[in-house]
Amino acid sequence: MERVIDVRNGRNLTMLTDFYELTMGNGYMKEGVSDTIAYFDMFFRRVPDGGGYCIMAGVDQLMEYLENLTFSKEDIEYLRGKGIFSEEFLSYLENFKFECDVWAVPEGTPVFPNEPLVIVRGPIIQAQFVETMILLTINHQTLIATKANRIVRAAKGRPVLEFGSRRAQGYDGAIYGSRAAIVGGCSSSSNTLAEIMFNVPSSGTMAHSWVQLFDTELEAFRKWANAYPSNCSLLIDTYNVLKSGVPNAITVFDEIVVPSGFRPKSVRIDSGDITYLTKETRRMLDEAGYSDVKIIVSNSLDEHIIRDVLNQGAEIDIFGVGERLITAKSEPVFGGVYKLVAVEKDGRVIPRIKISENQEKITNPHFKKVYRIFTKKNDKAIADVICEHDEVIDENEPLTIFDPVYTWKQKVVTSFYARPLHVQLFSQGKPVYDSPTVLEIRDYSAKETDKLWAEVLRFENPHNYYVDLSQKLWDTRQDLLISHSREYI
Repeated sequence: MERVIDVRNGRNLTMLTDFYELTMGNGYMKEGVSDTIAYFDMFFRRVPDGGGYCIMAGVDQLMEYLENLTFSKEDIEYLRGKGIFSEEFLSYLENFKFECDVWAVPEGTPVFPNEPLVIVRGPIIQAQFVETMILLTINHQTLIATKANRIVRAAKGRPVLEFGSRRAQGYDGAIYGSRAAIVGGCSSSSNTLAEIMFNVPSSGTMAHSWVQLFDTELEAFRKWANAYPSNCSLLIDTYNVLKSGVPNAITVFDEIVVPSGFRPKSVRIDSGDITYLTKETRRMLDEAGYSDVKIIVSNSLDEHIIRDVLNQGAEIDIFGVGERLITAKSEPVFGGVYKLVAVEKDGRVIPRIKISENQEKITNPHFKKVYRIFTKKNDKAIADVICEHDEVIDENEPLTIFDPVYTWKQKVVTSFYARPLHVQLFSQGKPVYDSPTVLEIRDYSAKETDKLWAEVLRFENPHNYYVDLSQKLWDTRQDLLISHSREYI
């Protein structure tokens, strides 16, 4: 029987989870604590590639997952067959209903280490179970959106086309990597399914095989121009860019495209010395009267190569970026983690902390909110302040911010405004947030990135953006550290 796999939709991903989420859930139920209200934070500790910030992405897919949590009969029978789960737990899963509150930073927002990107509040058995998919979804798309943002900034206003599907890690890596690339600032994707699913532009012309199919490059170009006179873009590096590709392109533009009443669109170079070839190609096209024809360059590009060739004077109008974008090749893991930070007892929120001898692995406890602080003078972001959930920052009073570790590093901020970062996605399991379109997210992300100082945007040795704790939260953290240290001395 033919097996049909739908990579677009209709999949039940409930069981895409680490097995220990299930064993812990069963344990919570056996011990009578499954209804305990717990709070979890998803956050990361370090920006990939030594960068200054990341771009939040993946919220829409996370919502889709949480809205469709349901265990099938086959799932229940599989778990029963493991022989370790109680019938009470299996019955609970069979009638599962998501009941958590969820908050997240909106997609496209620049985000920084140690601040919660996603907050989950709900019965421990549920809030624990969703860990794997929260991390999987946000880690992947935030990684790719961040890489795309770096590449787009390196291009200095020139369009960047995402070309990476064939090198992505699997179907979903290609599909959701394309989406994240657009969030990060790419103009379009070569992935046709991404356009169908997310209503983002897809684009593409020819491969070298088209040129190789015909007896000569000139014949291949003529055939293409006959087929697409109004949108003629030619790949000119199959044989020799300057001796063959450009002259043949100009011939076909003169013979077919212009007489048909159109202007040729572009030429693409996919190999060789990019700087030299684009300079010479630009000169030859301009001399032939085609100064309006764009030069597209591809071939294993990333932000560093793009920056270097532009600094060398390369004549490039559009970049096509593939494998190093869709896989975030230079650092392909986004280290987001999911930690319990509080529980509720008798209606009170009780903070919890994870302690480590590694300073960076000590968690920030409690149910929290995050404010982004902007200067009124130029609308630039100067710090994020992580607060306890019931705190409000008074914009009419000076605000003292300080480094959570090196507390003597302090600054008094005046003439500012404070914006809460999180939006609520779910209330008691019901969705309460309407996601913007991917293109709307891309535009929002560009505006929010522009609110960061240039020093934070540097590729090398960026300024360390301040992510500070409120005095109240810092005190809570210190109290927990001291009480636990006394307990185990």
